[in-house]
Amino acid sequence: MNRGLVLATLRIGFAVLAIVAIGFQMLDLADRGDLNPINFFSYFTIESNLIAVAALLWAAAATGAGPNPRLDFFRGAATTYMTVTFVVFALLLADTDVDTAIVWVDRVLHRVIPIVMMADWLIEPPAVRIDLTRAWWWLAFPLAWVVYTMIRGATVDTYPYPFLDPANGGYAVVLVYSVAILVGMLLFIYAIVAIGNAMAARRSSTT
Repeated sequence: MNRGLVLATLRIGFAVLAIVAIGFQMLDLADRGDLNPINFFSYFTIESNLIAVAALLWAAAATGAGPNPRLDFFRGAATTYMTVTFVVFALLLADTDVDTAIVWVDRVLHRVIPIVMMADWLIEPPAVRIDLTRAWWWLAFPLAWVVYTMIRGATVDTYPYPFLDPANGGYAVVLVYSVAILVGMLLFIYAIVAIGNAMAARRSSTT
């Protein structure tokens, strides 16, 4: 079976899985009268998974079309965000209610899709070398999300995650967590770019 077709099929399959998981969780919250769409879509987990879905579907649609630097750049960003989702959830939120109470949904959004994105980056590394200075732009979305979250939280007194709520120790604690996550994200970006470029160079040398 054609490698490209297999990869495209898997990408579509996992994208659909993420969409179904998000939709199923929304229906469950709605049935219990707990669905607040704005709150739900304000979670970094949900937003990063939707970005991952877009990256997977775009990559599937571009199968066989040749090198696409814009696609690879977007895939790198999606992989970074899902890596952050995976690590932050494991370290800080594993026992916290983040509106993904259904076990299989929680596993799909916080574990399966992040691992899929990491594997996808390794299996199909960027065709064109990604410049690290450009990759720092991947920080734009998370930083904008933090600004939105803090402004909205101060306005409606609702924060998606406890470590961003000033009620849990004040703004100094929020700042410490935010800086720590930012440092982690910088390291993730560096690693994802370095690994992607190294895998691409290795693949080119063997073809």
